[in-house]
Amino acid sequence: MQGMLTPYGAFFIFSLGILGSNFIFNTIVMKKPFIGEPVSYSQYFKGNLSTHSVGILGGIIWGVGTVLSYIAAGKAGPAISYALGQGAPMIAALWGVFIWKEFKGASKPVNLLLTLMFILFIAGLAMIVVSGGN
Repeated sequence: MQGMLTPYGAFFIFSLGILGSNFIFNTIVMKKPFIGEPVSYSQYFKGNLSTHSVGILGGIIWGVGTVLSYIAAGKAGPAISYALGQGAPMIAALWGVFIWKEFKGASKPVNLLLTLMFILFIAGLAMIVVSGGN
């Protein structure tokens, strides 16, 4: 469509936003961490390569997923692309419940809530796909 960015152009703009906001959000979380002691930038840069590599790998995975989602939106439509992207938390939940047994020994009400969560999540994704973005 004329006047719209390509998926790659949109991802480039998205990446610039991440890079710019990273300095703000990293500084805040380093100064006021959720857990543990505050960290200075000198301590951050003293971190070893393997620790930083995990963060870099996470960013690469996020970036590849995002650009593929943008490409899919152009081919399959935004609603289906969004639904496919939002399927990832469902896969994570399935692995947590059935592979890693994170809720092993949970009470009946918890198991009922888990079942309801799976049903409603899948129903919500199905409704997004059926809507076709209307």
